[in-house]
Amino acid sequence: MRFSCDTNDLNSSLSIVSRALAVRSPKPILEGILFESCEEGLRLTCTDLALGIETVIPATFIEEGRAVLPGKLLCEVVRKLPGGTCDITVSERMQATIRCASTRTTITGFDPVEYPELPQVSGSSFAMQQNTLRDMIGRTLFAIAVDESRPILTGCLMEIGRAEMRVVALDGFRLAMRKENISGPDQDVAAVVGGKVLGDIAKILADTEDEVSLCFSRSHVKLNIGHTNVVARLLEGEFIRYRQILPQEWQTRVAVGRSDLGSAIDRASLIAREGKSNLVCFRIDGDTLMVTSNSETGDMEERIPVTTEGKDLNIAFNVRYITDVLKALSDDEVFMRFNSNVSPCVVCPTEGDAYLYLVLPVRVFNS
Repeated sequence: MRFSCDTNDLNSSLSIVSRALAVRSPKPILEGILFESCEEGLRLTCTDLALGIETVIPATFIEEGRAVLPGKLLCEVVRKLPGGTCDITVSERMQATIRCASTRTTITGFDPVEYPELPQVSGSSFAMQQNTLRDMIGRTLFAIAVDESRPILTGCLMEIGRAEMRVVALDGFRLAMRKENISGPDQDVAAVVGGKVLGDIAKILADTEDEVSLCFSRSHVKLNIGHTNVVARLLEGEFIRYRQILPQEWQTRVAVGRSDLGSAIDRASLIAREGKSNLVCFRIDGDTLMVTSNSETGDMEERIPVTTEGKDLNIAFNVRYITDVLKALSDDEVFMRFNSNVSPCVVCPTEGDAYLYLVLPVRVFNS
């Protein structure tokens, strides 16, 4: 095989497909990237069997063919090339010679005959804007579980109907949900996609209104993103019935400025992190929200003007969980809804229902 292509194009495509590169795999060939000629130019494919990514870039072929080249080394070599046109020749013994300007590098590849094909996915499909999907993933992914004892919670639930899509993540301490109106598939879809996979997908998606198409089968999801295809294996198991744990009523509701609350919690966290519990406490007294924290090294308090409906309340949270939620918000003002100091806090918009975040409090004495 012999071809030439733009070095920048090659470098960009390698950075995309290498997200699916296997690390220390028992099958060494999975640590490689498949190069093959196609009608559109050069197709690059990478898979670790859970995630597969392929993309196409323009290339001029003198001799068509296929080859698997070591992914990590190849990415480093191409990243340091001077730029311009890159010529790659692969011999029958899978020796690849890479020439660019006055640079020549030779690396040894693998026989492509053993490289696995990406799964074929057919089923319910629909399209949506890339920036919308990217935003939904980015504003929920932080709430997935990192504990592998419940593998199903290490991913996000995607619920897709004909007119609405939800992305939900929870880890037992907090829940994040984003909702968007879409033109969905004819049949409803409920699938759980792994968190690492979604993180990689979000990095491939562009912050544009260009469309991404999604297709779900019983075991996989496929995304078509421009010249790039992504195929990911779905997580197996039953996701928690999250709708049953969402409070439908509230005893106290506070309208608070997101920026004001975030700044106060940032300052409170400086003291909270010095303690063993990492707690921040809220004291709702009329139209004032007092944010406090204390530890062996000191204490802090700050008063924020709010608009309150319902009862006064004292409640405490792990400061990281509240901070994560506020970082996922962009509204100037939000509602915080409470029932008691041992019931979850619900953070939601002051208008509409585009998102909902739930945070469990920490039980403290004399709070």
